[in-house]
Amino acid sequence: MKIGIDGSRAFIKRRTGIEEYSYQVIKHLRPWLKEDEVSLYVRHNQEVDFDLPDNWKVKKLWLPYFSSQLRFSLELLLHSCDAFFVPAHTVPPIHPKNTTVVVHGLEYEFHPKAYSRWARFYMRTVIKNSCKWASRVVCVSENTKRDVMRLYGTSQEKIRVIYEGYSGKTAGHSEAGILGHVEKEKCDIGAPYFLFIGRIEERKNVKGIVEAFDIVKEKYGVAHKLVLAGKPGYGYGEIKERIGISKFKNDIVEMGYVSDEEKWEILRCADVFVFPTFYEGFGLPILEAQNAFVPVVTSKVSSVPEVAGDAALYADPKDHRSIAENMYVLISNRNAKEDIVRRGFENVKRFSWADCAKEIAGVLRG
Repeated sequence: MKIGIDGSRAFIKRRTGIEEYSYQVIKHLRPWLKEDEVSLYVRHNQEVDFDLPDNWKVKKLWLPYFSSQLRFSLELLLHSCDAFFVPAHTVPPIHPKNTTVVVHGLEYEFHPKAYSRWARFYMRTVIKNSCKWASRVVCVSENTKRDVMRLYGTSQEKIRVIYEGYSGKTAGHSEAGILGHVEKEKCDIGAPYFLFIGRIEERKNVKGIVEAFDIVKEKYGVAHKLVLAGKPGYGYGEIKERIGISKFKNDIVEMGYVSDEEKWEILRCADVFVFPTFYEGFGLPILEAQNAFVPVVTSKVSSVPEVAGDAALYADPKDHRSIAENMYVLISNRNAKEDIVRRGFENVKRFSWADCAKEIAGVLRG
C-alpha cells in the first residue's frame, strides 16, 4: 500500500500544539507502517530528526505559506498514493479518495474574539472543506466530534475519536516519587510559583490568570510568583497591559518560549499548574503537568474534562475568584494537593502516543 503523510508541520524548530501532535504521531507510526511504501512530505528546509525504516522515503517540497495546498495537490496528482494522512487539519484540493484528516478543535467558532477576522475565515474555510473532502475525520476528543457534527454537518459514521498521547519525561513514577514531589524545589525562580505554559493569548485566559493571581496575593499574602511560559499570541498586547497594572507585577515572570528541557525544569518545580482556558480541542499541557506531579487548576469547558478527568480542580474560566480559591487550596491544603497529584499520576496512564498511532494506522488501512 502506498501511503503519503503530510509532515509539513511536524519538523519546525519550535513546536507547539498541532506541530507537536504531528511530530509525535508520525514518529510513533513507524512500527505500524513497516510493510507499506510510505512517502513523508516535509518542507524543503526541514530535517527529520529520527530514524526512518527503509520503506519510508522523505520528499522535500517547496511549500509557500499561501499556496502550500496547491503544491501538495500537484505532488499528489503527479505521484498518486493509496492513502493520504493529514495530521494538521488541511486537506489539499486534489487528494486521494482515501484521505484521513485530523481535526483538533474549532476554537475560532466558540471564542471568535481571540482570532483576527482573516484567521477565522481561513480556519473555517479550510477545516470545513477538509471535513467534507476527507474520507475519514479523526477528532482528538468527543467534544471536538460533537462540534464538527453540529457545525459542519459531518456524519457520525465518518468520524473516529482517537485521543492524543503523552510520552514525556518521568520524575520517578512511584508512590514515593509522588509524595517526594509534593514539596517542590525553587529552581531558578527564587520563590514558590504558580505556572502557566502555553501560547500567551486571549483564548488561554491569561488575563484571567493574572486577575486570579492578584486575588490570591491580596487576600492571602502568599509569597508565590506567577510564571508565564510561552510565545506571544493573539491579544498579547492587552495581556501585557494587564500585567503592567497589576499591583504584583514584579512577581509575574514572563519566560517566552521554552524548550522541552526548560519546560520540564519549570514544571517539576511548580506548586500549581493554572490552565483556566476558554476552549481546548484536547489540552495536552494538563497531562504534562500531571506527569510532573503538579496539581492542576483548570476549567470545565470543551474537551478539558475528558483529558483532566477527576484529577484537577475545576473553575468557571470567567470566575476569577473561583480560580484563585482553587489555586490557594492547592498550596495550603497538603491532603488536597496529594490527592490531586495521585489522581493525576493515574490519569496520565490513559494516554499513549503508541496507542494513538496504532489506531491511526488502522484507520489508514480502512
